[in-house]
Amino acid sequence: MSAAFPLVPGVAVSSSAEIAQILANPGFGVYFTDHMAQADWTAEAGWQDSRIGPYEPFSLPPGGAVLHYAQEVFEGLKAYRRADGSVWLFRPELNARRLIRSAERMDLPALPEEAFLASVEGLVRADAAWVPERDEETLYLRPFIFASEAFLGVRSARQVVYAVVASPSGAYFASGFRPIDIWVTSSFSRAGAGGTGAAKCGGNYASGLLASKEAAAHGCGQVLFTDAAEHEWVEELGGMNVFFVTSDRRLLTPAVGNILEGITRQSVLELAPEFGLAPEARPISLTELKAAIWSRDITEAFACGTAAVITPIARFLFDDESAGAEAEAALAEPQGEMTQALRRRLVDIQWGRASDPGGWTRRVI
Repeated sequence: MSAAFPLVPGVAVSSSAEIAQILANPGFGVYFTDHMAQADWTAEAGWQDSRIGPYEPFSLPPGGAVLHYAQEVFEGLKAYRRADGSVWLFRPELNARRLIRSAERMDLPALPEEAFLASVEGLVRADAAWVPERDEETLYLRPFIFASEAFLGVRSARQVVYAVVASPSGAYFASGFRPIDIWVTSSFSRAGAGGTGAAKCGGNYASGLLASKEAAAHGCGQVLFTDAAEHEWVEELGGMNVFFVTSDRRLLTPAVGNILEGITRQSVLELAPEFGLAPEARPISLTELKAAIWSRDITEAFACGTAAVITPIARFLFDDESAGAEAEAALAEPQGEMTQALRRRLVDIQWGRASDPGGWTRRVI
């Protein structure tokens, strides 16, 4: 396919007053811009008809395969408006490559990296007026691929749609940069060996919704999943990766395999040495985690992801079966120095307020 995503002429656009009213309080993922990018795929012709047209409903038959077998994947990234008015993306090529890996796992056609970049950049240019100007507010971009063929047999679809929609967004957590509590579930699992945990597909998130309700019932902002076999090995949160800072300046995070290889996670690991932290991606047991927090060997913990960036963790709550009650492991430094420093460094790169030696940012406008 051609990497180009041409703009369809004549799309009705919102007035500047309408956009300003929405940008005054955008929330997160509530409002959508005037355009979307789209391309279609068939087994016979491959990718075709790439374009940037109006944001509008899909025409999907009730027999559409995605509705029955959940053959779909998605991505998430942001466009940042800097102080000089320019608009930039953060490591979008990693999103493109992860979408390819996710598509391969779900047996969907892979969209070429150059086409992914063209679709995202074309949409940002078409809806540049929607990119917020205030600090910490961004244009959130959601690329996705789904099976559109009307077919009820259990096989991979032969007709597929790729699209990108955009949503002006404020902070993911309404409370801002404040520590959250984490519920460690022993009732639910998110992924197992050989499963789809490393793919960014909707089923992973749907399977975590009930666990998130369980977390909320215990007053927690997120749920932590452990491995499906033993419920002993730390994996990831409901929508984010997790990190731990030790008293001897190590930065621990679970190894990938059953969990999503987050782009913010990768960036944090690469930034860690700047702050004298030795990054370690390895298996972490709940037994080790509890003991290290109680002994103050682990002093800080934080969640990270594209939407929330970095969010500090105050404590972990879990069922204490022996006591028949809820137990907690509280962090010594719930808004610790390293958590704040890593977040500040990361967002300063994203907004162009700090040097970018890795060439992580990409200008669109």
